[in-house]
Amino acid sequence: MTKNPFEKTFLKEMTDTLTEDKSRLEKELGQFTKKNPHVAGDFNATFPEYGDKEDDNIQEVEQYTVNKPLEMTLEKSLRDVKKALDRLKEGTYGICKYCDQPISKERLRARATSGSCVSCKKTLTDES
Repeated sequence: MTKNPFEKTFLKEMTDTLTEDKSRLEKELGQFTKKNPHVAGDFNATFPEYGDKEDDNIQEVEQYTVNKPLEMTLEKSLRDVKKALDRLKEGTYGICKYCDQPISKERLRARATSGSCVSCKKTLTDES
């Protein structure tokens, strides 16, 4: 494994960014989900209660239908942030998981959770 090539100030910047992202994602998830007590890192969208009338029930189903995919997207983002924070603690942050080379600071600043360099990402997604 390549030794982390970044200076402490950059790593602190990324730690702060990721910590802020983690707090924001948890807050957003907390607005319409509850933590699953049986699965770490899993949230369950709550079913809203607007009333017992048919129109209320329709609104409840609509809102849940909107919230479920949003829950899944936010959960994935939160998992990515936690993985990046783990890599920071392990000293492997900013090292491409495919070619073991440093990821550019520009890429990490644009997407702090990146685990691959631009070259490997292009190869993986078959982009030219």
